[in-house]
Amino acid sequence: MSQSTRDHLGRPIVVVTGIGVVTSLGEGKEDNWSKLISGVSGVRKIDRFPVDGLRTQIAGLIDWEGDGPFCSPVHSLSLARKSASEAIAQANIGARGSFPGPLFLAVSPAETKWDQRMDIYRAQRKGRGYQRLIHNAVTGDYRHYYSLFQFGSIVEHLADEFGTRGQPISLTTACASGATSMQLGVEAIRRGDTDAALCIGTDGEICEEMVVRFTLLSALSTQNEDPQGASKPFSKTRDGFVMAEGSASLVLESYDSDKARGARILGVVRGTGERADTFHRTRSKPDGSAIIDTINRSLADAGMQPEAIDYINAHGTSTPENDKMEYLALSAALGSHLEKTPISSNKSMIGHTLSAAGAIEAAISLLTIHAGVIPPTINCHEQDPNILMDVVPNVKREQAVNTVMSNSFGFGGQNVCLIFSAEPA
Repeated sequence: MSQSTRDHLGRPIVVVTGIGVVTSLGEGKEDNWSKLISGVSGVRKIDRFPVDGLRTQIAGLIDWEGDGPFCSPVHSLSLARKSASEAIAQANIGARGSFPGPLFLAVSPAETKWDQRMDIYRAQRKGRGYQRLIHNAVTGDYRHYYSLFQFGSIVEHLADEFGTRGQPISLTTACASGATSMQLGVEAIRRGDTDAALCIGTDGEICEEMVVRFTLLSALSTQNEDPQGASKPFSKTRDGFVMAEGSASLVLESYDSDKARGARILGVVRGTGERADTFHRTRSKPDGSAIIDTINRSLADAGMQPEAIDYINAHGTSTPENDKMEYLALSAALGSHLEKTPISSNKSMIGHTLSAAGAIEAAISLLTIHAGVIPPTINCHEQDPNILMDVVPNVKREQAVNTVMSNSFGFGGQNVCLIFSAEPA
């Protein structure tokens, strides 16, 4: 390997050669990108289950295409399959069903849902309550549910279908999960374990129980009367995030591997940074130290100074606390350069795709570099006066972008920051 194909720390340069995206805006990169830069929202009233009496009645849904009642792991698998197929086809890597590297999948924690629990509960009518549920589960044959709701079930299906190498990895780091899948892929290539990696984030989990849980945390927007206007990061009137579904897949390769087969480079992964603060189950540490350190680590990993960042793809959830924390952390890490750096939130249009968000926003960051157009933060008609950033309000901005920082901050203090750039001339 020549010196020119190594980074500033002597590691293999990691590039992206395939991207696939599915969100509430549509299926595929082109459909998503055209709607993003047009400021279109994919949020709508929930029609998957009754919402009467729920404080939150909106989400960025993707229509269920399965047989029978909705099943979240099957839906998440379907979304991942679609995005992975698009990414692998674009990368044109390996033979069909034989991907030449490992799979890293960001996915929600596994648990049975109410439809499946009620199937088990109704199987025998002896007793009542939780004891009846446990009795029926123990005495019946529910191996299909056992297989379906194992944490590794989705990744095993994907590994079999796409023929990835080695043990596939399922991971969850809350809302940073999609970015973590990228980080693990980058590290595997840098270590020399592989020349390619398939990194996927997927989340098709919107069901009654998930909406109720996040509502009890006071995390969701309740502005149901205007679904497309409810997600409003950095706005003075923001009141919570909007749940959404989606998936993104990225094919990573070493620069040498890419050049050897003559594939097109979509961007370079320049740096990754990670830090967990363990302060609270849902809240970030008040001083923002873990987020600040995550950003600083990504810059050091990339061998960059703050002035090298042309655009920031924000975590930007639209919750009062999280948006403020992101601003304070960026101010501390980037200093005066933040004033000159545009930052916008894709979640204003897509909603918050939870486990998939970091991967989806990584994909959009690379599309931003390629197009030289910054997607807007829509619904920002009155910016929070305490958040002094250029949030690209409401309308796209045509601007050359060479380097993007993408932030992902999750419950439990899980924080990941990724830095991408265009291929050097």
